Amino acid sequence: MLRSRRTTAGLWVAAFLLTASSPTLSAPQQGVRDAYEKREVNIEMRDGIKLFTSIYIPRDKSKKYPFLMIRTPYSVGPYGPDVYRGSLGPAPEFMQRGYIFVYQDVRGRYMSEGEFQWMTPYKPTKGPRDTDESTDTRDTIDWLLKNVENNSGRVGMWGISFPGHYAAQALIDPHPALKAVSPQAPMADNWLGDDMHHNGAFFLPHAMNFISGFGKARTGPTQNYGPRAFQHGTPDGYRFFLEMGAIQNSLTKYNMEQIAIWKEWLAHGDYDDYWQKQNVPQHLKRVTPAVLTVGGWFDAEDLYGPLAIYAAIEKNNPTATSTICMGPWYHGSWSGGPGNALHDIVFEVNTGEDFRNRLQLPFFEHYLKDEPAANIPEALMFDTGAHRWKEFTQWPPASRSVSLYLDANDRLSFSAPTSTSTTAFDEYISDPKRPVPSSAEISVGMPRRYMIEDQRFVWCRPDVLSYETEPLKEDITLAGPIRATLWISSTGTDSDFVVKLIDVFPNDAPNNSPNGSDVRMGGYQMLIRGEPMRAKYRNSWSKPEPLRPGQVTRVEFVLPDVLHTFKTGHKIMVQIHSSWFPVVDRNPQVFTDIYRAKDSDFKKATQRVYRSREAATRITVGRIPG
Repeated sequence: MLRSRRTTAGLWVAAFLLTASSPTLSAPQQGVRDAYEKREVNIEMRDGIKLFTSIYIPRDKSKKYPFLMIRTPYSVGPYGPDVYRGSLGPAPEFMQRGYIFVYQDVRGRYMSEGEFQWMTPYKPTKGPRDTDESTDTRDTIDWLLKNVENNSGRVGMWGISFPGHYAAQALIDPHPALKAVSPQAPMADNWLGDDMHHNGAFFLPHAMNFISGFGKARTGPTQNYGPRAFQHGTPDGYRFFLEMGAIQNSLTKYNMEQIAIWKEWLAHGDYDDYWQKQNVPQHLKRVTPAVLTVGGWFDAEDLYGPLAIYAAIEKNNPTATSTICMGPWYHGSWSGGPGNALHDIVFEVNTGEDFRNRLQLPFFEHYLKDEPAANIPEALMFDTGAHRWKEFTQWPPASRSVSLYLDANDRLSFSAPTSTSTTAFDEYISDPKRPVPSSAEISVGMPRRYMIEDQRFVWCRPDVLSYETEPLKEDITLAGPIRATLWISSTGTDSDFVVKLIDVFPNDAPNNSPNGSDVRMGGYQMLIRGEPMRAKYRNSWSKPEPLRPGQVTRVEFVLPDVLHTFKTGHKIMVQIHSSWFPVVDRNPQVFTDIYRAKDSDFKKATQRVYRSREAATRITVGRIPG
């Protein structure tokens, strides 16, 4: 009896010590631990740099499993062999299906060695120790295939945002074992249209807020980069960035001098070699894995990326298996939740669940496990006006081109103007001291809602031009990219022009907003698409040219794609103005390097937008049957 008691006591002490030395896991973490073994390794690249990698291997060894990998600059934590993630893979369903999940800190981030580079350019010609993201991915896959037991020899990749960019980079020179890749909200080009710039216009709060933390220097592998370079000290971003003044002031006022990447950006205002090398689509010419590219129609960060990635694959790889899906989502919101509403708009369809169950899971199950092929269309696109999914055999779809012209008395017409009068224009004064706000929301960042927000808060401003059709007598479905052709003149030597496409709801629209019946939907001006254009880049992205004051000038650019049905009784509106602050930095309206501008450079300018037969301002887009 005494011996038994001693044995029991010994077991109790051992159990206590094990519990004391092991972290307490949440129920989801414990569920992952019960089903998966975690292994942490440092995988050596061809130049000797080691990348920190967490691997979750099914405890069930009765069959072989494919790898499903994500490479990220945002940390693969939690770190430690006994600390588990609460979920694995792109969605919870994947964990039950059985994969070997791989999470890797990219070069120079968190626990990986090396130096981080912003959107590392691909090197077409390499020596044996030269690296880029394609080689780091290849070297990682080689190691996994040789060192992780019970693998099937197949690899899939996915990622959202920056990890989506790494997934797209893996397609440039893909490893033979890489069979399925899903770049989701991938960055394709951070000057032409993703995150930091759109058509040369700088997305100020998003860029500065993000890089003030992300861009902090480190002395080696770390789990903590410390506090960001500055704090706003106010919830009001409009006032904060207005009072900051010229962008150069950020270096001294807000400690941005310590952020090397910020200084790189400010040294490259034009689309020069620095930015051109980072463009991913130009290299997508040897795509062999199956690809599922995903994006959100209302993604404030990376709407441009998925459309550009998909277009490049289609153009350069005619035999590639490539699918695109665009839904009514903000950045990455398709990864969780039902997806049946966004801000003030109810979509009446569970778009997030549809995507995850109908497309994402079957895609990886088919190409990594040979499960029966699901009905995976070439393009699965959500119509944000008709509130339903539509399938296409190509994107953009075959369509009939239509133009919407500015006309007198704030009208928008499908017929070209006939006036030959030199006074057929509308004008406004653009004042950098009181720029047009980009959102009614009080925020220090880039509010997600600005992409779909009710535009009535600026409709009444004298520096915003608004043109609308009569109430529609039939449904009109617009699909594909929008070309804006502006005829303008300015008293300045540079100016921005923001063009918006808006769906104006009927006055008796029901108050069905998910934010409550206090949101009045009658007359709601739902932003469908909006995009800025910096006029000095009208002829070349890399060689800016000043405007000649008073000279009528054509400024043409392309807004990202849409798929939207304007319902019977609704109206179509186009708005034009010359600032969109603080989402877009202020243009001093003087031809200069804006990143080196002084506070004294910012001047008022009188802008004219023309609507005559010879100078017909319009937007042009494809129209398809509803």
